[in-house]
Amino acid sequence: MSITAVIPVRAGSRRLENKNVAPFAGTNLLIHKIEQLKKVKEIDDIVVSSDSDSMLDMAKTKGVKTHKRAIEYCDEKTKSFGEVVGHIAENVGGTHILWATCTCPLVFPETYSEAVKQYFIALSDNYDSLISFEILKRYIWNEEGPINYNIGLKHVPSQELPALYAPTFGITIAPRRQMIEWNYFHGTNPYKFIIDKRSSIDIDDGLDLAVARAWLDI
Repeated sequence: MSITAVIPVRAGSRRLENKNVAPFAGTNLLIHKIEQLKKVKEIDDIVVSSDSDSMLDMAKTKGVKTHKRAIEYCDEKTKSFGEVVGHIAENVGGTHILWATCTCPLVFPETYSEAVKQYFIALSDNYDSLISFEILKRYIWNEEGPINYNIGLKHVPSQELPALYAPTFGITIAPRRQMIEWNYFHGTNPYKFIIDKRSSIDIDDGLDLAVARAWLDI
């Protein structure tokens, strides 16, 4: 029943150059995530998976395992995301994989520990995986108009809207062999592990990075 935490990183980034090693919390996002995960007692192994030798060297200096990916599993063109997940799962050990992206730097050790606890309870309740979610209660439209509220007399305050669930993917846990079978990092019946807005931050661009830095010590 061992748990392997996988940190997937790559050299390229479309919206923020060198995103995975951007300066953060006195170090960089990759090292910060390794240090967080090393404090989670439920995790047996940590593996950094990357095409970047410099990122793999950083991981080695922190005493964690590495998985070197060929460029076709990192260029976001040659292989699909599902193929990348399956490839990584085939090349790491452990019974279960905790997929931990370093671009979600405000998921702290205690949150990972609680997620692991809830994951094993969820498996016994016939869920097949766990995903971190943020609850959204916002007015949302599609091309045809409002999709979760009514215009006119039936309009309700936002706190009374039906809950929508936005996967943050800051934490995803599933059995490793299932990840290989699914070619994906969660199944069709995941347990919704709710996290707060601060923990949900996912860095895609410079503004996200600035927000994460501002929220770090809140």
